[in-house]
Amino acid sequence: MPEPAKKTVSAFTKKPKTTEVTAGSTAVFEAETEKAGIKVKWQRAGTEITESEKYVIKAEGNKHSLTINNVVKEDDVTYAVIAGSSKVKFELKVKEPEKSETVTPAEAAPAPAASELPAPPVESSQNTEVPSAGTQSEEPVDPIGIFVTRPQDGEVTVGGNITFTAKVAGESLLKKPSVKWFKGKWMDLASKVGKHLQLHDSYDRNNKVYTFEMEIIEANMTFAGGYRCEVSTKDKFDSSNFNLTVNEAPLSGDLDIRAAFRRTTEGHDEAGELNFSALLKKSSFLRSVNRGDGKTESQPDVDVWEILRKAPPSEYEKIAFQYGITDLRGMLKRLKRIKKEEKKSTAFLKKLDPAYQVDKGQKIKLMVEVANPDADVKWLKNGQEIQVSGSKYIFEAVGNKRILTINHCSLADDAAYECVVGEEKSFTELFVKEPPILITHPLEDQMVMVGERVEFECEVSEEGATVKWEKDGVELTREETFKYRFKKDGKKQYLIINESTKEDSGHYTVKTNGGVSVAELIVQEKKLEVYQSIADLTVKARDQAVFKCEVSDENVKGIWLKNGKEVVPDERIKISHIGRIHKLTIEDVTPGDEADYSFIPQGFAYNLSAKLQFLEVKIDFVPREEPPKIHLDCLGQSPDTIVVVAGNKLRLDVPISGDPTPTVIWQKVNKKSDLLRSNDDSVTPSENSSDLNTDSKLLFESEGRVRVEKHEDHCVFIIEGAEKEDEGVYRVIVKNPVGEDKADITVKVIDVPDPPEAPKISNIGEDYCTVQWQPPKYDGGQPVLGYILERKKKKSYRWMRLNFDLLKELTYEAKRMIEGVVYEMRIYAVNSIGMSRPSPASQPFMPIAPPSEPTHFTVEDVSDSTVALKWRPPERIGAGGLDGYIVEYCKEGSTEWIPALPGLTERTSALIKDLVTGDKLHFRIKAINLAGESGAAIIKEPITVQEILQRPKIWLPRHLRQTLVKKVGETINIVIPFQGKPRPKIIWTKDGQSLDAKDVGIRNSNTDTILFIRKAELHHSGAYEVTLQIENMTDKVAITIQIIDKPGPPQNIKLTDVWGFNAALEWTPPQDDGNAQILGYTVQKADKKTMEWYTVFDHYRRTNCVVSELIMGNEYFFRVFSENLCGLSETAATTKNPAYIQKTGTTYKPPCYKQHDFSEPPKFTHPLVNRSVIAGYNTTLSCAVRGIPKPKIYWYKNKVDLSGDAKYRMFSKQGVLTLEIRKPTPFDGGFYTCKAVNECGEAEIECKLDVRGNQMSIMHNTNTAVKKQQ
Repeated sequence: MPEPAKKTVSAFTKKPKTTEVTAGSTAVFEAETEKAGIKVKWQRAGTEITESEKYVIKAEGNKHSLTINNVVKEDDVTYAVIAGSSKVKFELKVKEPEKSETVTPAEAAPAPAASELPAPPVESSQNTEVPSAGTQSEEPVDPIGIFVTRPQDGEVTVGGNITFTAKVAGESLLKKPSVKWFKGKWMDLASKVGKHLQLHDSYDRNNKVYTFEMEIIEANMTFAGGYRCEVSTKDKFDSSNFNLTVNEAPLSGDLDIRAAFRRTTEGHDEAGELNFSALLKKSSFLRSVNRGDGKTESQPDVDVWEILRKAPPSEYEKIAFQYGITDLRGMLKRLKRIKKEEKKSTAFLKKLDPAYQVDKGQKIKLMVEVANPDADVKWLKNGQEIQVSGSKYIFEAVGNKRILTINHCSLADDAAYECVVGEEKSFTELFVKEPPILITHPLEDQMVMVGERVEFECEVSEEGATVKWEKDGVELTREETFKYRFKKDGKKQYLIINESTKEDSGHYTVKTNGGVSVAELIVQEKKLEVYQSIADLTVKARDQAVFKCEVSDENVKGIWLKNGKEVVPDERIKISHIGRIHKLTIEDVTPGDEADYSFIPQGFAYNLSAKLQFLEVKIDFVPREEPPKIHLDCLGQSPDTIVVVAGNKLRLDVPISGDPTPTVIWQKVNKKSDLLRSNDDSVTPSENSSDLNTDSKLLFESEGRVRVEKHEDHCVFIIEGAEKEDEGVYRVIVKNPVGEDKADITVKVIDVPDPPEAPKISNIGEDYCTVQWQPPKYDGGQPVLGYILERKKKKSYRWMRLNFDLLKELTYEAKRMIEGVVYEMRIYAVNSIGMSRPSPASQPFMPIAPPSEPTHFTVEDVSDSTVALKWRPPERIGAGGLDGYIVEYCKEGSTEWIPALPGLTERTSALIKDLVTGDKLHFRIKAINLAGESGAAIIKEPITVQEILQRPKIWLPRHLRQTLVKKVGETINIVIPFQGKPRPKIIWTKDGQSLDAKDVGIRNSNTDTILFIRKAELHHSGAYEVTLQIENMTDKVAITIQIIDKPGPPQNIKLTDVWGFNAALEWTPPQDDGNAQILGYTVQKADKKTMEWYTVFDHYRRTNCVVSELIMGNEYFFRVFSENLCGLSETAATTKNPAYIQKTGTTYKPPCYKQHDFSEPPKFTHPLVNRSVIAGYNTTLSCAVRGIPKPKIYWYKNKVDLSGDAKYRMFSKQGVLTLEIRKPTPFDGGFYTCKAVNECGEAEIECKLDVRGNQMSIMHNTNTAVKKQQ
């Protein structure tokens, strides 16, 4: 991944930090900006804070502060401060004050005013009350990702509405982004839009912002959970998670029983199941209200119905008593009915299991068995049909089995699957389990300088795995300034800090679902140390001058100056930089090279300077016969010492004079030195040995590391790469016939110190230890200036430096280590020459701390001479583990603690014996591990050693309150707990008689008694009685044991009749019922030819039966087994004679059916309708009638039969009756009746006819009538 060209710098030099305060107090957050005058905004939960009495905002120069007065629980949210493009988030954590006295609600701190609180980002409305929308502050800008405003967590009451809003910046988008809303892991809500869910979107052209809304209408409890909003464009993607909390609606004081028992099915004719869950929840809530609980916070609802469904039957009464269920019998009946209502599938013989689980990368087979082997099935995934694609999905059909094989399962296969056959479905869920991701290569500790790049690297077991990074327990995220960068490269995971600061120091943790790795980062201020400075030089013409210095940082560069001007390298002047060593080399020195030379490291205020002196050799005229003379500037000084750094070259030019040319002899006054021959071959060591000290040795010329070079006017003594052995006194002697001269020169070789011995570790604590060491045996000829300490984890290869300033002392307290991690330490010694090689590593050690004190330390029992104690392990044990506990006691009034047990005990209980009756004792206990003792847990009140009389009481287990049924041969182990002090006398009897110890085992303890029978027999059945007796106090219980065995075979089986294809059998119950009720019989048949037995009836309760569907011409035997709780009888009763099914002719007899009577009385299915017509136009009256046999129809007008009137015509077709009136006149108006009659009865129907006449028709009729009268 390429590095960014430019890194955004935070505008804050001091950032506010997360603070924890007590409710009712004041919280202050402070921030400092890099420059004064920058506008700073404060936000609360993403909304800008305005100044008020509660929120006080101050700004002085570059210092800014936010003060929150009268803090309440609602202030426990996330806050942020914004300056320019920099945004820093922090939290305010509010804890409840410690209540010493009861505080009434009136004394509680008032909640902040509504105007002071910022508007929540989630809009919520209820059915009963909708809050008015106030003026909202500026939308918080999300600088990371695509979102401008992310959906926030919301809370709504059952039945209320709530809207979640997401805003996306559209300025840089070419087209509208794609938005998806999900619930949980994979449920796409786009398919759920309807009555309770609506999705909306809009676009603000002025601000260029897309707004997407998800509205939940009439919420119920099932809507609660986690949601996710995903936004995607062509080249970008972002998502945001949020939660919805649905609270129960507040209840009134009166419980509406009818509402609780209302059917759950809505909009159907048939009623559904009674909602017992709602009734139980409401009743549980009302009981808490009626008890007068003073708590103002609502208690969480308890679904008692769910508890009853999951509980075993033995717990029903306890749960009913706890939650106040009065109709437990009704509840149990409903539970039984639900189990019976499970409908057996007709399409599936075997359905899918409710859920399957498979490891990632493995394959899974989903199999069903169908009833029809030719049936076609469909496989669905999340409601979508699965299509054949490569080798991912394999569909198989083997007989009745249908198999779906999913290969190479991935997280995308984690979904809901269905198998569909016709109209029936089988549903299951597949969970893909990711294998735990292990950390194969842990993090390494690092120490860097301020501004350097930090890169933590670890390797995990799977490529592209998701890991979590934390710093000092706080999760790291990509901030707006991109301070942290996370990178994945195959299996390697990286955390990168581009420019480290002092605040970045701490412990960094990488976590996976299968491991954790911790490393420490130490960021130090930049500091440069000079291990070796440049020294003054005196050289002669054409010699070599070398200036050398050594600094602590090998990455530091620098420049060389000559009299303040930068030195430019050429063929004669060379500048080199190898590691921490910087060199300036001048070949063939000339007088012009004499100057002041300086080395300046880049970025540091250092100036290392030295002087180069040019030595001129003057040759004077020397007369003949001049005695030899050694010309050294150091002659006469005491001592004459030349210091050389180990590894450097020593070149000593000794000017000499004399005529004739003198002979030069060099010797080292040291027995360990080598001999070098002088340049004059005429002189032998034997000739001059008389003039030398017996401890001296001659130095002969050679081509080795130590040699002598002879010239006319001087000689040169050279040591290449000085070593410690070269240190000593060197004597030079010059001779000629005129005389001789000599001089002693002391050479001292200085070096870095020897490595110290391995340090010793002591005083080990939770995250610290004390390191001690001794000075090195050889200090290198220079005093030791200090020491450098390093540490590393035992399995790591990276050493981390613990100090930058040299340690002057021989001890150091190392801190900030991780408890439980094994470390090693080593030491460097430093003198003026440099740093020694590291010492051997110390013995590995582990920082550990003593455990915390044991918890729940109580007295379990007290007798006249013993006290039984018990406790629980400490809350914090630590990496050192737990070695055991020390129990001590002290008499009241004394201060001497006496060990109660010899040594340590690893148990969490102890019985202290041999105590004096009547003593009052204090007890305490301590936990012990490698780090030492914990604090003591003490019983506050003294314990009196005295037996307490307790009435005997037997606690009979519930399953023993009814008859205990066991099979022959089974083991009987009855444990009956009891209480009573002192230890009671226990008596067992059976049917009033004492038990036989050889047949029945009894074991008694202080708290229970056990009856044990290894193999039960029938004679063990009976009534057992247990009696406890303490002095004159007793308690007893009775236990009934029933031992059962398999029954005997039925008796007197006989074949009573054979007809057609049937045979009738009879038998009597078995003589031996096995001491249990006979549950039924199993009847089997066998063909005489094959004698293979087949079951005809099982669990048959009668003692007679008819076996049907026998095959004509075959002979059959029958047998019967009896059955009780133990099973079938071992033998069966078999018929002596076979039943022969004769072959007879068959005559078909048609079935005789009774004639069905279809007759019914007349009934009008369509009535006559009142009508109003106009005179002169034909009109009809119609109705419909039904009846069997076909009824006879009569029409009447005003009760007058119309059968013989030609003006009326009557029709009947398919039960439709019509009366036609030809050209009616007003005189035809009246009441018309239709009557239907058959042998089963009669029916009639009536209507009114109104005939309206027009004027023309009336006049015509009148004239006609007048003419007839004339």
